[in-house]
Amino acid sequence: MLMRTDPFRELDRLTQQLLGPGTWSRPSAMPMDAYREGDEYVVAFDLPGVTADAIDIDVERNMLTVKAERRPVAKADDVQMELSERPLGVFSRQIVLADTLDTEHIKADYDAGVLTLRIPIAERAKPRKISIGVGSGHKEISG
Repeated sequence: MLMRTDPFRELDRLTQQLLGPGTWSRPSAMPMDAYREGDEYVVAFDLPGVTADAIDIDVERNMLTVKAERRPVAKADDVQMELSERPLGVFSRQIVLADTLDTEHIKADYDAGVLTLRIPIAERAKPRKISIGVGSGHKEISG
């Protein structure tokens, strides 16, 4: 039998009993990282134990919604659970995306329990040079 050495074990157990697993009407949050890498905005979600077909990604206007469901593993009749700490249920996260991101070309990859979304920066948001006509000549200003 496995034993935890966590002094907050009872608090964790009581919290999980009170809140229960996430449901579609009240999903649990999922941890994420977000950063800019070159001309892309990268968002990575931790979803260990979730199958790729249990993940739903939607974009409506500038609202990105990721939902996932971790289902219980089917066990044989003679299996007796000794310890169950991995949360089950529905997980969700919503992110408001800036207008400077190209939501039409989002790429999603799922590997080793991490869902990674790559959202390109829109062309209109990238720096560009503007030329100014002065008389018969032109000068360039870097923007």
